[in-house]
Parts: sequence; C-alpha cells; structure tokens
Amino acid sequence: MIGGFAPENGRLRPIADPLANLADVIWVDLVSPTAVEESALEIRLGVDIPTREEMEAIEISSRLYQENGAVFMTATLPARTDSDDLLMGPVTFVLAGGKLITVRYHEPRAFKTFPQRAGKASLGCSTGEGVFIALLEAIVDRLADILERAEHEVDAISRDIFRVEPTQSVRRDLMKVLQLIGRKGDLNSNIRDSLLSLQRLAGFFGQITAQRGDDKDLRGRIKTLARDLQSLGDHASFLSQKITFLLDATLGMVNIEQSNIIKIFSIAAGVFLPPTLIASIYGMNFSVMPELHWTYGYLFASVLMLASALLPCWYFRRRGWF
Repeated sequence: MIGGFAPENGRLRPIADPLANLADVIWVDLVSPTAVEESALEIRLGVDIPTREEMEAIEISSRLYQENGAVFMTATLPARTDSDDLLMGPVTFVLAGGKLITVRYHEPRAFKTFPQRAGKASLGCSTGEGVFIALLEAIVDRLADILERAEHEVDAISRDIFRVEPTQSVRRDLMKVLQLIGRKGDLNSNIRDSLLSLQRLAGFFGQITAQRGDDKDLRGRIKTLARDLQSLGDHASFLSQKITFLLDATLGMVNIEQSNIIKIFSIAAGVFLPPTLIASIYGMNFSVMPELHWTYGYLFASVLMLASALLPCWYFRRRGWF
C-alpha cells in the first residue's frame, strides 16, 4: 500500500494517488509494499528502495548510508505499544529529491497519529527534511509515553513487594510477579534497542546536514532530538536497573518462602522426634520392662511423650525460630 502527503501552509494533506501526483507529494509512505509498487516508485524517483531483508540487517553500513544523492536511514520501532507484547520491526527513511520515503512492514502508533496532527497544525512540514524531523519527534514522544507507562507499572510492582505487610496475593503469586517483572524487562529492553537505533540515526543525519550546510533551524532541531534521545536512553537504563533490583528482591522472597516451609518441617521433625523415641522404647517386646506391669505406666509414658514434645516447642520459640 502506498500513502502520500503534500505540503499545504506547513501542514500535510493526504493524496489519493501518490504515484499519479508524485510532483506534489512530499512524503511517500510504503506499508508492506509489493514488488510492483517498489519498482514503480524506484523508476519514478531514481532510488533503490531497500527490501525487507536489507532493512533487517544489523550492520550500521546497511542501515545508514548515502547512495546516488539519497540518504537511507533505518531504525527499529515498536508497534502494539498499548501492551507489553511489543512488535519490533525496522522502518527505513529515505530522503531523495526533497521528498521523504518511509518503508515499513508494521504499524507504529506515530505513523497514525502524526499525519492527523500534521494535518491540523503547522509543524513546518514544507520539505522532506522537515517532515522527517517532525515524524522523528512524534516517534520520540511516543517512546517517552511508553517508558512513562512502564515506570508507573514498575513502581506499582515495587510498592506491592516492599509494603510493610505484603498483600496475600503477592505472597501467594510470586510466580506471577516474576512473570510480570520479566515482561517489563522485555518491554524496557525493546525500547532501549529502539532508542539506540534512533540515536545512531540522529547522529548520522546530523553529520549529513552539517556537511551540506542546511539551515540552522533544522540542525538545531536535530541536536534537540539527539539530546532527547540521550535523556530517554539514560532513563531506560535507570529503569532497567530498577527492574533488575525488583527481580533480585522477588527471587529473595521466593527463597525466604521456601526456607520458611523447610523450617516448618524441620521444627515438626524436632518436636515429634522425642515422643517417637519414647513410644519406640515402650513398643519393644521385652519381657522384663517394669512399666508394663505398673498401674500408672500408660499415664507415665503419655505424660513423658507430651513433655518431650512441649520442651522443644518452648526452646524453638525462645530462640525465635517460629
């Protein structure tokens, strides 16, 4: 599918048939393009649109490069950002002939919200570079929202774990707490990967604009964007450390719960061992055992077993073992 947008007083106006009105289009958005669509656009623009396999390459030289006067930049962006199960995928940005071409095979939220916002407010979308920077700013804002949501959820987990009296659900469902922490760790890891790819992209594009001597406003927005990405990267690193701490704390609580269970069995064994010993002695089949013919022999053995059980209980309680 091919989407297109044309500039109109600093805003973006959607174009029904971008290939037929390519002269007016400033942003061409390719969503899961077919080979025919790629070929048609390559012929019209004179650029080689990267394939999906080329976009997924992890080498920097395959993601950030210039070719025939066009600038190719690929970043990893998340989709399905309303849940912890993010769909990560590459998105390629191509600047050629004053136009922006984006190639993607999934639906990051910014690609839905940005055209709507750019159609209502003037965001300086009069050139392909202007649209590119404004789109990156929308992507960074979305990543910041995801990190903020993740931080609030991690804080909620922390409060449940470290409150003075943990709720019964936390004590009972430590496995679920571990799974929840693991999902937050995966979410944060994916966001950090996306931020890292965007940092490299912003640095590369900043060098390109400096070499070409583009206007100061554009270079200033790129520097601001790079600082925002660095700040979000530091925040994601802090959140990663907090998630690791919560994971260690939860595993410690699991070990404590297991130790308490073992302690109960150990105390029970210690309490019932002396009565069992006494009962075993009096259960021996010896003909000469004075207590067998004693009137109070049974009572004596019962009291002795009870006392031998209560004495360890008193000792364990005094030592604070239970």
